[in-house]
Formats: sequence, structure tokens, C-alpha cells
Amino acid sequence: MANELKYGDKIHLQNGYNSWTGGYLDTNGHSSDSGGKYAVSTAASPTRGEGTGTWEILSPTGKAAGTPVVSGDVIQLRNLYGGDGGYLDTNGHASTDQRNAGAKFNVSTSKDKDRAPGSGTGRWRITARTSTPADGSIRPGDVIHLWNLYADNGGFLETNGGGPAGGAYDVCTNAYSNRAQDVADWKVQRP
Repeated sequence: MANELKYGDKIHLQNGYNSWTGGYLDTNGHSSDSGGKYAVSTAASPTRGEGTGTWEILSPTGKAAGTPVVSGDVIQLRNLYGGDGGYLDTNGHASTDQRNAGAKFNVSTSKDKDRAPGSGTGRWRITARTSTPADGSIRPGDVIHLWNLYADNGGFLETNGGGPAGGAYDVCTNAYSNRAQDVADWKVQRP
């Protein structure tokens, strides 16, 4: 029971692209999106900058800190860069090249938990492939998908295309859970 992921935990998320070489979910540079805080991409290391690759799991539905995260829960992820790197958020459309591969929305962070109130831009449904024991909980080492709830159809968090200087790959959402080479798979790790 002690190894379960809980609300309030801090995690790193490693991308599954090309046999887990997709990098770690990271904030890198300022977002140019309206209402955005930082751009989101992956980096070779979960510690590219202090807190840039560390995310705190929060509950938008009122689950208390210390409560186990269950596959199928709706979560929010707060980045810890500078103590508050903003909340993982869909914001604007994916690039044309990304959209030609099924992509939907760009991903950045926002200073607000839900940048567009009631729209779900900052809410993500977390689902695990499996866990041991198979009791519904999610544990470090489990492979997850994150589905954005914007308009109930925000897409799966994935890597798609080259990232910024110091980064590995760009991050967006996609209609498909496995567009290519496990780009929407994320492995949960503790810092």
C-alpha cells in the first residue's frame, strides 16, 4: 500500500517514444499562447532545470492529499519550476505538421488550474495499462495515458516533433493513443 501514487505526490513522467527515449515531461521557455505560462516539451533529464521536470498531482474533484490515485481519476498536474511553473494545460491548436498526424491541441502550462473555467483545459484523465497488484491504484513504474478533458475530447498527451533548445521533443495532444512508437505512453517515476 505504501508504494501507491497519492494526491500531493511529486512525480517525473518519462515518455515511451522509441523504447523510452522520448525524454521527461518538462517546462522550457515562456509560452506564446494567450493565458499560457511556460512552454511544455520533453527533456533528456527529469532535472534539466530545478523543478522543470517535476509535477505535483492534484485533485480537481476534491480528493484529499494522501488519497491514492486510481486509474480513471481526473487529475491536474502542477509544475514545480520556480515553486510554481503552472498547471499542465491545452492551449491553442497543434502545429500543421502535428495535425497532419492526428494531433489536436498545443500543450503549455497556465497560471490557473483551469485556464478556461468549466472547459477542462487543465484536467486530465489518468489511466494505467496495469499495476501490481491489480487493485485500480497507480504505482511508480506503471505506464499511463493522460487524456485531456477540454470539451470532453482534448486528446492524449504525446510527443510530436522536435523540441526547443535544451529540449528533446515537442508535446501536444492527439486523437490516437498510439500514433507511432508509444509516443502517448508515460512512465510514472518518483524524484
